[in-house]
Amino acid sequence: MKFDQDVLKTALDDTLSHFEEVLENYQAQLALEEIGRVEYVGNDIVRVSGLPEVQADELVRFPGDILGLAFNLTPSEVGVILLNRGETLQAGDEVYRTGRVFDVPVGEALLGRIVDAAGRPLDEGGPIRTTDRRPIERDAPSVMDRAPVTMPLQTGLKVIDALIPIGRGQRELILGDRQTGKTAIALDAILNQKDKDVLCVYCAIGQRDSAVAKVIADLRERQALDYCLVVVATGKDPAGLQFVAPYAATSMAEYFMEQGRDVLIVYDDLTRHARAYRELSLLLRRPPGREAYPGDIFYIHSRLLERSTHLRWRYGGGSLTALPIIETQAQNISAYIPTNLISITDGQIYLSPQLFQKGVLPAVDVGRSVSRVGGKAQLSAYRAVAGDLRLTYSQFEELEAFARFGTQLDEETRQTLERGRRVREVLKQTQYDPIPVAEQIAVLLAVIEGIFDHLPLAQVSRVEEKVRQVFVEQAPDLYQRIQSGDALEDEERETVLKIVRRTISSTYNENENIESNETNANA
Repeated sequence: MKFDQDVLKTALDDTLSHFEEVLENYQAQLALEEIGRVEYVGNDIVRVSGLPEVQADELVRFPGDILGLAFNLTPSEVGVILLNRGETLQAGDEVYRTGRVFDVPVGEALLGRIVDAAGRPLDEGGPIRTTDRRPIERDAPSVMDRAPVTMPLQTGLKVIDALIPIGRGQRELILGDRQTGKTAIALDAILNQKDKDVLCVYCAIGQRDSAVAKVIADLRERQALDYCLVVVATGKDPAGLQFVAPYAATSMAEYFMEQGRDVLIVYDDLTRHARAYRELSLLLRRPPGREAYPGDIFYIHSRLLERSTHLRWRYGGGSLTALPIIETQAQNISAYIPTNLISITDGQIYLSPQLFQKGVLPAVDVGRSVSRVGGKAQLSAYRAVAGDLRLTYSQFEELEAFARFGTQLDEETRQTLERGRRVREVLKQTQYDPIPVAEQIAVLLAVIEGIFDHLPLAQVSRVEEKVRQVFVEQAPDLYQRIQSGDALEDEERETVLKIVRRTISSTYNENENIESNETNANA
């Protein structure tokens, strides 16, 4: 194809004339820009001079696209928390202001993904395409914007749903010594939200890579990642990322809450978060206080957990339920960080190492655990069993301590002990096995009415499983009524007990026949 030379020349002339016109009208504009200098590079922190107008929590940029958070503002220098590894930084490097605070991407595209504290993907799902970003530090909703906590958040664990209930919008602390099952309870709560229209955010702070990988694998294996978001800042990450991780995860969760959704967020754990903040504060030469923590250690957790709430309907009616986790040492719940968190939250679930060693799992110490809100949000059917169950269990624990001394016990006391042992056996539950509300009610009602009293302890778990199965099959209408939150009437209560008695009778007789046949065969 042959081009017309005249047409081509005309097009080039027009283009050149346009450029000449633009250049003639162009006027250079001067802009004032602050450029600082690195004075000192330390472990996860940098001291910078020459940024007199920088604001608190503003992002600054170092060579190599390394970001930092302006944290200490003094007349002579700025203390900056590094959000990336700073091995390449050295004194004299230039520092630039960005004019914005640290923000993270938010939106539906985050569901099912694994990200770091900056919202960057850590999985193999490709880039995260969102159109909205929000700062990690946001004001908590005002008192007038909050609604009462009235809806339950079922964990699927009998001991928690019946005795230490959690409501949507509540902040319930989980604390206990190392390796007592704290994360297991949080994971069970996440798994129980499947098909309940509750989104979940799991924030790992300072954990080992292997521990985080195991949690993610468990969630993926049980198809829970579809309604979950995992935010990870492992112990290998800079202390600055570990510090901002829970705030970033909360901003991501708040997006869904403000859309009218119910969200559950797990902070695992805030002990390591507090240690990361202490490390940064000491490096920045902030005055240390009790246990070398800075004076505002209470505030960093209170401003985080105050963002969890239940919003009024005019603001969408969404909720953000927080399950912060704290690790105690030698069962000392009166230490500095645990007492701070206990005073901020609406209750605590304490896990006892003694119960864990005895094989009572989950190892929840009912006497030291409390929910200051959940009773009002508990399903009506639980009220038929919760009061008697707590009284029976507390009496059993008190009498069991005296019975160890070998004192002579009357018949009534022995009966209380036997029933208490069966209550404790019924409250045992394996991990990753959440139980629906109606099945919980049937089993707990049977044990407080004494129907399990004549069963050997070794057969309680087998009979319990049979009771749950038969109840679903024989009373589907009642099962659905309890699941929907209706109260348990006296007639329905008797119906449940009749089903349980028949099931126990047939199951126990079957077991006796099996044992008898085995004995005869051996003979």
